[in-house]
Amino acid sequence: MSFRGGARLDPSQVEDVRGRGYGGPILVGGGGLGILLLIAAMLLGINPLADYAGSPSAIDNAPSTQDCQTGADANRRTDCRAVGFVDSIQKFWSDEFARRGKSYRSARTVLFSYATPSACGTATEAMGPFYCPDDGKVYLDISFFDDLVTQLGAQGGPFAQGYVIAHEYGHHVQDELGLLQDQSTGTGAHSQSVRIELQADCLAGVWAKHAADTAYLDPPSAADIAQALDAAAAVGDDRVQQETQGRVAPERWTHGSSSQRQHWFSSGYQTGDLDACDTSGAL
Repeated sequence: MSFRGGARLDPSQVEDVRGRGYGGPILVGGGGLGILLLIAAMLLGINPLADYAGSPSAIDNAPSTQDCQTGADANRRTDCRAVGFVDSIQKFWSDEFARRGKSYRSARTVLFSYATPSACGTATEAMGPFYCPDDGKVYLDISFFDDLVTQLGAQGGPFAQGYVIAHEYGHHVQDELGLLQDQSTGTGAHSQSVRIELQADCLAGVWAKHAADTAYLDPPSAADIAQALDAAAAVGDDRVQQETQGRVAPERWTHGSSSQRQHWFSSGYQTGDLDACDTSGAL
């Protein structure tokens, strides 16, 4: 996967607060991919707040996404790649909503390190990426991309990163369509929480199908899609539970199994159609 070198990035869609850490209570809720990483840490006896006893000061000369101006920058730097994905994803959904006679409200991504405040509580590195409906923003510590490989066993790669970001923007699309109003705190293979997460996977696949149409990216290759599918499998509830607990407990699922997540991403990618992402009767 590569960005088109001459594509102009819009870094204003990303709020870069890296280098500024905050103490505070851990976020409750969220519903993003990173929740699985938090659960895994707790099951392994790791204190996810151990690194946040204090509030580190801003780091001088820290990298900034304001330097991310072109697709060539996105091909060189992970933070610029995040900017490029955000730009592409939002361009697609803005155009798609307009095609359907609807208005799309852009959602900024907050790029942070360690921890940062959000309207949903304190976002932390241990939680991974998530969408906060209370302020309409996506929160991302790009170190999650390393955790996806080292802690969750994914192969990684640029398009795996794109999948992660597109999944969180899938939640924003759900929010825009009024589909997050019926959220449930329940868990289980047949829970509303699982349906919501699988639909976000499908919406990520819809964007992937049209990613090249946004003029930011070259068409994804079969290897790129394989990276996304591998990442989707890595964050399946059954796989995380097996690796952290040694057993699978469907009654505690919140996101769906590896095969379900791969299936719904594939459904979105194969059809390229938002209407194919109705997971209400999927389980």
